[in-house]
Amino acid sequence: MAGIGIRDVVKRYGDTKVIHGVSIDVADGELIVIVGPSGCGKSTLLRMVAGLEDITGGEVSIDGRVVNRLEPKDRNIAMVFQNYALYPHMSVYDNMAYGLKIAGLSKEAIRARVDKAATMLQLQPYLDRKPRQLSGGQRQRVAMGRCIVREPAAFLFDEPLSNLDAKLRVQMRLEIRQLQRSLGTTSLYVTHDQVEAMTLADRLVVMNAGVAEQIDTPMNVYLHPATTFVAGFIGSPAMNFMPGRLGADGRAVTLDTGAPLRALPEPIAGHGEKAVTIGVRPEHLTLVGSEAAELTLRVGVVETLGADTLVHGALLDKGQAVVPVAGEGGEVLAARLPGNVAVREGDTLPLRVVEGALHVFDRETGRRLADV
Repeated sequence: MAGIGIRDVVKRYGDTKVIHGVSIDVADGELIVIVGPSGCGKSTLLRMVAGLEDITGGEVSIDGRVVNRLEPKDRNIAMVFQNYALYPHMSVYDNMAYGLKIAGLSKEAIRARVDKAATMLQLQPYLDRKPRQLSGGQRQRVAMGRCIVREPAAFLFDEPLSNLDAKLRVQMRLEIRQLQRSLGTTSLYVTHDQVEAMTLADRLVVMNAGVAEQIDTPMNVYLHPATTFVAGFIGSPAMNFMPGRLGADGRAVTLDTGAPLRALPEPIAGHGEKAVTIGVRPEHLTLVGSEAAELTLRVGVVETLGADTLVHGALLDKGQAVVPVAGEGGEVLAARLPGNVAVREGDTLPLRVVEGALHVFDRETGRRLADV
């Protein structure tokens, strides 16, 4: 096993800079998930670690050895692709054994490694089949088995579950996590799916336009997002954002309409009167009596999910005027309520933010100032 070091890595295509000095330290045996929207640079970064893309600047090391100029085959890594990349004319056994044959291992050693991996992945009954005779999940297992038999220093996963249906994705996600833990192999995993990211990762790297916006544990990213981008990307439905102001004392927080919210427990050092963005997750809004309400929601759309009910509507001030909300649906606030709450379109709901779940961001930079 081995750690992976990514130091100030830059990627340019001509004059266009697509990766802006990303640095990540992946500990031995750690599973790091790189997550972000399409086009943010996550797959490009992974391909630079794999050696499939040239590095414009910075340094990549695997097991303490700088690999910038090494060919992919010399980096002691194994990669699982989105499209499986299996040889259609070969059996499952031959697909898994092919890399070992090229490496010159004996037939006995190859058989032992393939049998071990096939048993681990429950592929023994399918070793004589061709890829076209397998389901999507079985093909992905074969692709993983091909990596396992090589006993590499690190696994690289490039959106490996994107081609699977929703139920199979859940199953394969659990299998990948259990497999990685049992093998203890250092892993980099790329996905745009935040549920995959949250459930698989030891730590997350949230990418935005070629920049690593935050690197932290999944729960810290969820509870203490570093920027409005991270706060809006992680969580479903997305975090609600409302324009507000921080008082001159660095503690008082109000909406732009003047409606007061709770004061910060401590003044924000170096920050007085300024424009801020106030964030609150839908699941952190609770129904209260009107006298205790901080926010009022006029219900527009109700989504009944069984255990939960998602309510979308307009945020109102005390005069029943609509307050602008910069959220997923424009001027719409979302709240996640218990499934047994009876809500109809047109209802007016008094809501309060759970203690410690109100986020304050600098409106100009998008950086987090405090959580209350």
